Amino acid sequence: MKSVEVSLEFTPNPNTLKFLVNQALLEKGALNYINLESASNSPLAKKLFGVSGITGVMIGHNFVTITKGDQGDWEQIHQGAVDTITKHLSNGEKVVEGDVSSAPTNHTSATGEVETKIRKVLDEEIRPAVAMDGGDITFDKYENGVVYLFLQGSCSGCPSSTMTLKMGIETRLRELVPEIKEVVAI
Repeated sequence: MKSVEVSLEFTPNPNTLKFLVNQALLEKGALNYINLESASNSPLAKKLFGVSGITGVMIGHNFVTITKGDQGDWEQIHQGAVDTITKHLSNGEKVVEGDVSSAPTNHTSATGEVETKIRKVLDEEIRPAVAMDGGDITFDKYENGVVYLFLQGSCSGCPSSTMTLKMGIETRLRELVPEIKEVVAI
């Protein structure tokens, strides 16, 4: 069995850190857990919530993004997260149990041509870019020219998320899908 290596990356959000892992944790997408109760299908996320100060966990393909609360201490969180991730994976324990598609989510599926275009741009261009910073952005709905998106991981609560949303994501989506008037985070 390959030894587990965990390395730290800083994100644009001062309240989140990204921990890269040298193995796949999920086949695709990301799972966002906002509290211990929401982590019922992830043994790894449940353990990470046991580290004092951690208030959010997002698991991606080969990374874990940790969000700290106001009372959290980065030094303790960093060491606790690395130790927890390393021990969990070294023991061969599951990251997620059951069907990943049953993970907590509020997302609806794309039903029309505009929604399909939006999802394609999100999945092929935008999500891979924000994953590099330890975040994820997923589609909720398209209604009356407005695209509603969920910001997760390092994107949630990031001081630069409004600029990223308006200057980056909205601009790109409007270039490719002229029916879009606005993009908002929910």
